[in-house]
Amino acid sequence: MSDPDTVAGNAPRETKLALQRVLQRTMSRTPTFGHTIFARTRLTEAALQPQAGAPERAEGRAVFELLVEDDMLNYGGFLHGGCAALLVDVLSGLAISVVLGTSSGVSLVLNMAYHAPAPRGALLRIVNTTIAVGNRVRSSRTEIWDSTHGRLVATGVHIKMDPSPQPTKEDAAKL
Repeated sequence: MSDPDTVAGNAPRETKLALQRVLQRTMSRTPTFGHTIFARTRLTEAALQPQAGAPERAEGRAVFELLVEDDMLNYGGFLHGGCAALLVDVLSGLAISVVLGTSSGVSLVLNMAYHAPAPRGALLRIVNTTIAVGNRVRSSRTEIWDSTHGRLVATGVHIKMDPSPQPTKEDAAKL
């Protein structure tokens, strides 16, 4: 975990620490899907700014860096589309967490578009920005850039929601 004081952006130090803790929890649950990838993922920016179309609302931004390594490759030797979707799934929610200060919810919809390959050794810059943050449903967009070769690799839009509450014993008895 990097020092939150070295992470760019105007998000509070506590928010930067919280984002890093989410990554730590993700990588500490071994063996889980993607844990080795998130162990190498580094938060480089966390920021809040007014939304362009609604300046009274906050837009969150969380930026990460990661080198493409063997455990991320498809058979052709490039970043696997499933790995790109995993990055969007986990990291896009952290832009929402910058705004909310809490968990971003559970996935409702995840849309991906793939633009260019990223080979082993490429430095990925994963830029996550909120689109809308409502009381129950929120959305964010992600751009995965190959900084080494100056190419946009993939984009994703992620819609998340609060999970339905767990039924109580009384609710279960009514069934």
